[in-house]
Amino acid sequence: MGSCCSLAAKAEKEWREQEKGFAAWFERVCERLETWPFLAAGGLCLVASFVLAGHGCHGGGAERATWWNPAFATVFICGVPILREALESLFAARKIRASLLIATAMVACLSIGQVFAAGEVAFIMALGETLEAATLKRARRGLTKLVSLVPPTARYVVTCPKCLAQGIRFKDMPLDEIEVGNGVRVLPGETIPVDGVITEGTTTVDQSVMTGESLPVDKSEGDEVCSGTINRFGAITIRVTKTNADSSLQKMIRLVKEAERKKAPVQRIADKWAAILVPASLALAFLAFLGVWAWYGDVTTGLVRGVTILVVFCPCSLALATPTAIMAAIGQAAKHGVIVKSGEALERMGSVAVACLDKTGTLTTGRLSVVQVEPSGETAARDDVLRLASAVEASSEHPLAKAIAAACPQPPAKDFAMVPGKGVRGVVDGRPVFCGTEAWLRENGVESPSRKTAETAARLRGEGKAVVFVAAGGKIAGLVALSDTPRPGAADAVAELAGAGMEPCLLTGDNAATAEAVARELGISDVKAGLLPEHKAQTVDAIQSAGRLVCMVGDGVNDAVALKTAHVGVAMGGAGSDIAVEAADIALVGDDLSRLAYLKRLSASCVHTIKVNITISMCLNAVAIALSVFGVLTPVTGALVHNAGSVFVVLNAALLYDRRIAAR
Repeated sequence: MGSCCSLAAKAEKEWREQEKGFAAWFERVCERLETWPFLAAGGLCLVASFVLAGHGCHGGGAERATWWNPAFATVFICGVPILREALESLFAARKIRASLLIATAMVACLSIGQVFAAGEVAFIMALGETLEAATLKRARRGLTKLVSLVPPTARYVVTCPKCLAQGIRFKDMPLDEIEVGNGVRVLPGETIPVDGVITEGTTTVDQSVMTGESLPVDKSEGDEVCSGTINRFGAITIRVTKTNADSSLQKMIRLVKEAERKKAPVQRIADKWAAILVPASLALAFLAFLGVWAWYGDVTTGLVRGVTILVVFCPCSLALATPTAIMAAIGQAAKHGVIVKSGEALERMGSVAVACLDKTGTLTTGRLSVVQVEPSGETAARDDVLRLASAVEASSEHPLAKAIAAACPQPPAKDFAMVPGKGVRGVVDGRPVFCGTEAWLRENGVESPSRKTAETAARLRGEGKAVVFVAAGGKIAGLVALSDTPRPGAADAVAELAGAGMEPCLLTGDNAATAEAVARELGISDVKAGLLPEHKAQTVDAIQSAGRLVCMVGDGVNDAVALKTAHVGVAMGGAGSDIAVEAADIALVGDDLSRLAYLKRLSASCVHTIKVNITISMCLNAVAIALSVFGVLTPVTGALVHNAGSVFVVLNAALLYDRRIAAR
């Protein structure tokens, strides 16, 4: 008995493996049949069938010719994937989709020998599916790029006495082997590989990847640093506080994946109607069959009219309504410098109520520039202050220094020296010049600034500007203020959002003072500052949980999670990072924020076109159903007549490509 059971179990296992292998093979076949070359071949076979039918070669001509009707090839190429989708939806997902009605009509046509009608409905549905798949396809390389921000190894600080005795101070180790409490050395220009606290050295860190801050941040012993940020200047030693798996960047990667998984796809309009159309068409076809059979006493006549109803009831125009309109709208958007990655995003855009806007690189240029120069009023004029600062800063690689040097190009100062996190010094026109923090100037014997200058510096910092003190000959010459400036036309674009029915909201990782200053200048009342990537995503999610759909607009890596979480993610394609562009649904090629209002109007026009197409095609189908009941239409003529709706759908959708929609 045991051996019999073993043989039975073995046989069952082999059968299941064979079944699994067949299912995988069949799936590959269907995927191949759904490609454009096979679809084109199916269309050519359908045309050939129509031409041969007109010459009496089949369907009323010689019966033996029926078996080599070219439409059989169309039924196989276009119908097999539809049949597979219908069965999987019905039995696996327990859902009724438009493919079930197509499959039912196709099988019914074949059962009464109407091969051309079966091939025709299969081809139209397959065409709609392929067009829609083309609009939904998009690249998803963002996570790979996000992972590549951190190097695979870290420069581990050796503590082993034997290694130290041999002169080995550092060793490259995989990040996964770095433990909490270990020391890691990071040189200037390198990406910080771990989360930790600086135990040795001072530097300036570019944290824009994580926080979006436009200004680099000075760091010294005791300050925290995050993985993925960039060490701009001094060499530092970090004590690791989190393992690689728990680091800030890895956490952001997990959040992006989770947001992608949570984002529910928009249900296709054809599938929304399928739950009603399938039972209705089957019931109406069956009633027509019974009625005609009872009235004429002819089963064949009743069967033909019932099948004709199934054919004209097929949602071919319904299947084409969405993808054709969306493709036309996407084409128009491209003409206006907007790349829409999916039809879903375009449909969603029309229902957006809140536009969450990142600050740095989105509302602002993302580049520092000199916005104000304040001389002390005692020893120098405005131009003199900027000239002295530019000459000394010309030799520095600090972002603030580059902005100052670009504002007033001067020959580099002599005897240049820099102290990371503090400032620079040099000799200009024979005088020692210092640029940097107030504390740095005091350390070098410079007199304290006047009360007016100190108050001016405090006010500028309160406005979110970076302040650099300039001293010459032992006295304060003045100060230079720098900040990230708003994009040209940003204020007008924000005002247009309200006109389009979208409320602007500023989300930034920058400090509150800077955010409030920019918001006031652009006319934004809702401001949320000091947000890390996960906080931006949480804010977006909270707004959406309240029933208001959100469009998130950003340009940086730190915006990727929020872009994925939002109803629609829009990236600044020109200035934005590759990761932000990949994470978003839409990219603004020219970084023109006025396109947001245009996109909402385009979406509304697209959805309106879809609804008009569906209404007219369904009315035409209703007339065709009535004609089918009275025998005016056959399955073949019914297929041709009801496809007049499909032709209308395509032509009306094509008009959307050139329709005038206000871009501003």
